[in-house]
Amino acid sequence: MLGRATPERLRGVSDGIFAVLITVLVLDLRPPGDPTYAAMLELWPRWLSYTLSYLFLALIWINHHYLLRYVTEASPRLLWCNFVHLFSISFLPVATAWMATSRLAPEPVSFYAAVILLMNATYIALVWEVTSTNAFGENALTIRVVRWRALISLCLFAVAAIVALKHPVMALAICVTCLLFYVKPDPVH
Repeated sequence: MLGRATPERLRGVSDGIFAVLITVLVLDLRPPGDPTYAAMLELWPRWLSYTLSYLFLALIWINHHYLLRYVTEASPRLLWCNFVHLFSISFLPVATAWMATSRLAPEPVSFYAAVILLMNATYIALVWEVTSTNAFGENALTIRVVRWRALISLCLFAVAAIVALKHPVMALAICVTCLLFYVKPDPVH
């Protein structure tokens, strides 16, 4: 008789994919051609892009890790929600590199915000799956807050993707503001 699918492998695969994505992200960093601080400062769009993406990945992993603590069984639907979410995250290094090399041009920043929008949309699907089928604690308030936080940030990322076409720095500010929503994985406690 086969037992229930356990979440340990789900967590392990997810952690491995996050590690690979962080590695891919850092591989795009290159030192300046000239050995001067001025040349290093010229690369500020790359460093800013890398830093933002690293922070996004860190917060996504922390919240993902927190969410998966409540998984009691890795159902096929949960596995697919998780893989779709990880797939969406895999676009972040490309969006980061394009935004960085363009020196924060409107279309690449819009694409970056759109990728984050996609990542958040797939996270919402994962949140809904985990909170509806697993023991997410006794607190209904926690479930509501986690769901609403994801929906509000989804709307803000959509606004950022549009705003970026005229005001890329403002769009990045909107994205960073959304980062603050996720600093505390359990927004109620």
